[in-house]
Amino acid sequence: MIIMMCSRINVILRHFYKQSTWNYRLCSTVSQTTDNRDPAPLFFDEYVQELLFTLTRINYEKIFSIRKEGKQLKTPQYKFMTDKELKQARSEIIIKAKNWIQMPPVVKMRSDKCEILSKDPALQGYETSNFIFTDISFGSNNRNRLIVVRDTNGTLRHANFNERHRMNQIYFPIEGREIHTPKMFNNPYLSDLLDREEYEFILDRACLQFEPDDPEYHRVTKEVYSYINKLKKFDVLRSTRHFGPLVFYLVWKNDIHTLLMDIIESKNIKEAAALIRLYHLVYPETKSAKELTEDDIELIRTYAILDSVDRYELTSAIEKYEKFQKEKEKIEIGIKKAHGLINNENGNYKPKT
Repeated sequence: MIIMMCSRINVILRHFYKQSTWNYRLCSTVSQTTDNRDPAPLFFDEYVQELLFTLTRINYEKIFSIRKEGKQLKTPQYKFMTDKELKQARSEIIIKAKNWIQMPPVVKMRSDKCEILSKDPALQGYETSNFIFTDISFGSNNRNRLIVVRDTNGTLRHANFNERHRMNQIYFPIEGREIHTPKMFNNPYLSDLLDREEYEFILDRACLQFEPDDPEYHRVTKEVYSYINKLKKFDVLRSTRHFGPLVFYLVWKNDIHTLLMDIIESKNIKEAAALIRLYHLVYPETKSAKELTEDDIELIRTYAILDSVDRYELTSAIEKYEKFQKEKEKIEIGIKKAHGLINNENGNYKPKT
């Protein structure tokens, strides 16, 4: 239910925020604060989605692992398949896995400004509580439904987002969403969940309870992402639908060093290069963004020298990786020589006899 809802929201917001990424990049600078910019046009860009998907690192065992949802488990089915049927089944699994890790949308936080429709001081003092009028006609969605409030001082205005949330949940309830914010999103309960590494549970629940532009959604996700980055617990969210937004958040905040080091130390250079390319899309005015190269190692090294917050640590990590790769190649060549698969003199493969 959670995944279907977030996927539907993602499609709607993709269409609503669709703009030219090129125009967006022209106004991007490191010195400019990212909080005042709308991340949606860049986040929904197809190339950015590909980079985030690469960084998510697909692990089928984790994606399809048993989840604690309080539901009865289905009995596994075993089938005999031909090679053609097995190939088709694997293709279907890949599609299903991509749907499971469909990322929640990243959009700008909304501003809760209520438009005043009229002021009628003559009505002041007649009531001790506000009146809320809600249009419950079919064909309207929860975001554009007409909801107005008559305050006790006689002012007639559009409802704020908290009032809209309550009215929509009363008349058109979403399963699993509560009228009031659950206690789990506030301390000490939130801190306890973070200490227990229940990151995915918190983020899944936040996607269900809040809209993507809700200030509370931004507060909760920011706290979870910052906690993960601080303790370097990236593997807990890898191969989940929340890892892409986590990466995007760190890039948006210009705080990718810890994640980049984690990726390089795990020997995933392709992912590290994808992270740098994403960084260059958000900050095209950086020095390393002007020194583009197709080689992944050179791309990371250029970033380390020109823009990294800790040049020494990052360059040392790159050197260790290159040394590891050379040792690995020597071992592989030695194994092939021992099995007589290559020519000892020039390293060429021996023809089969």
